[in-house]
This record gives sequence, C-alpha cells and structure tokens, in this order.
Amino acid sequence: MTVNRPDLGLPPGSLVYVGDRKPTETSLSIIGYDPIGSWTRTADTVEELLSYRNDAGITWINVNGLDDLESISKLAQTYGLNSLSIEDILNTEHRPKVEEFEDHLFIIAKAITWNNEKGPEYEQISIILTNNTVITFQEHPGDCFDAIRKRIEVNAGRIRKMGSDYLAYALLDSLVDEYFKTLDKLGQKLEEFENQAVDETGRHFLKQLQNVKQQVLSLRRIIWPQRESISSLARLDTDLISEELQPFLKDLYDNILQCAETIESYRELIISIMEVNLSSVSNRMNEVMKVLTIISTIFIPLTFVVGVYGMNFKYMPELEHPLGYPITWGVMVLIALGMVAFFKRRHWL
Repeated sequence: MTVNRPDLGLPPGSLVYVGDRKPTETSLSIIGYDPIGSWTRTADTVEELLSYRNDAGITWINVNGLDDLESISKLAQTYGLNSLSIEDILNTEHRPKVEEFEDHLFIIAKAITWNNEKGPEYEQISIILTNNTVITFQEHPGDCFDAIRKRIEVNAGRIRKMGSDYLAYALLDSLVDEYFKTLDKLGQKLEEFENQAVDETGRHFLKQLQNVKQQVLSLRRIIWPQRESISSLARLDTDLISEELQPFLKDLYDNILQCAETIESYRELIISIMEVNLSSVSNRMNEVMKVLTIISTIFIPLTFVVGVYGMNFKYMPELEHPLGYPITWGVMVLIALGMVAFFKRRHWL
C-alpha cells in the first residue's frame, strides 16, 4: 500500500511504502517510520540519503561496507561524530563498547553467524543513536535485521510506537538472538565430540577438538565484552534512553549473560572431553603394555631354558638323550601354560 505523506520530510510527490516493499541490498539505505506509516529508500550518495531523513518520525540509516571513506566521513560529520569514533567504525577488530556523547550514543557490537564449513563468522556492527535517528555501519551486505525491517513494514509489535532507542535495542536483541543460534550449533558439534571421545584415539580427533576450543575462545572474547557494554548501556543516565526501555535492556542483559554462561560451560565441556579422550588413549596403551609385558614375562623362562641348552658344552648328558629335544619342548610348553594359568588366576589376563 502507498500513501502520500508530506509530513515525513520527503520531496513533494514522493510515495510512502507501507508493508509492501523490502529494502534492497545497496551501499546506502534508509528507512523512515512513525505510528502511521513507513518507507524505504536507497541512495548512491550521502547527500541523496540525507534528503530522505524523516524529521517527523524515526530514521534508520544503514551503511553496507566500509570502503567508501568519504561517504562515511560525511555521514559521521553530519551527526557530530568525532575522528576517533570514525576510526573505531573503520577498525573492525575493535572490542564491543558503549560511549556516551552530548547528543548521541556510539555503540560497537559484534554480529556472529554460523558457517557450516568454517564455524562462527564475525562482523562488526557500529550503531549511532540520536534522538530520532539510528545509523548502522556494517562490514558486509546481509545481516540478521530482516525481521526488524519486516516488523517496521507491517507495523508488528511496538517498534513503530517507540522511539529510536527501542530501534537500537531491537538491533542489539537481534544480534544476541543470533548468538543463541550459533551457540546451539556449537553445542551440537560438542555433543558429537563427546560421543566419540572414548572411541577416537587418533590425532585428527584432537586437532578438530582443538579447533573447536579456539572457536569457543573467540566467542568468549566477543560475548563477555558485549555483556559488559550492554550492562553499561542499561546503567547510562541519559535522555537518549527512556525509562520505558529499561525493562527491555534488563531482559537483553539477562540473555547475553546466559550466552556468557553457556560459553563457560562449553569451555568446561571441552576440557572434560579432552580428559576423557586422553584417559581412553592411556587405558588402551596400558592394555597394550600389559599384553606385551605378559608375553615378555612368559618368554623369560623359555629364553633361560634355550640359553642353557644353547651353550654347547661337550659334556651335557641331555644333548645325547634320544628324547632330549621333545622333552625340552614339553618343559617349555608346560612352563608357558603354567604361567598363563597363574596370570588368569590373578586376573591379570
């Protein structure tokens, strides 16, 4: 459905798309909405993008890719970001954090998605929150925000009735939801390793498990700082975050805390799997060594007998006896059988 909405700050004659258009993956896109309607636009330049700003409602600006430094700088300067914030946006290895400024909040978060071949993949999401605008900077096209865009389009839930702070919360909440999906995939993988821990004794198993351990550590280095940043966001005393949003931030903190606790349980599980596997390998080695030791022990007296009759002294009466050879074999067989019976009685075999 399309309606004319001159109060949204669009050029005369522009149409507003309400619930029937999805945003296109481009470098620059913008979504504007209020309780009455919503619209989506894409732009080739920052100047074109800014001409679509929704002064009467909420504006969500999204930048895909960080290669166009000029456009990013123009957009950042328009909303009062300093040079250090711009550097943080471009530095995709930055830790998650929240910084408070006079007229905006600067949030760095991490998106985590699961790749069936490579495991967890990471992307930095920078979020700028002002009174009526949210700006997101992403490394690559494609994200986990489609559900939010759909809710804006169809006016589902409370998102179009709330301010820009709720939109920023919804974006962070979507990222945390993806954390749960990634952790669930990783948990399934660890269950497979747990089931194989007793039977697998090769290096390949330990190499794969070590790789998963590194993935867990990488997730921990992201989720724990993210927990701290969400905690600091909930404690901020700023007009940019309404009192109405506090319960949602508390729920978000509880969710990220659950993710952090899950990561810790995975670390302990990996250690347990390694211990079980190493114990299994050690037990198998002990079994092999026990068998070899028993065989060696059986052959000690046999070697003694053979050694005695192999000295080739001239005067050894047994050497001249016609039954000397079979008697010697019989004695050695009886010694071996007797030792096997003794080992079995002592439950060593």
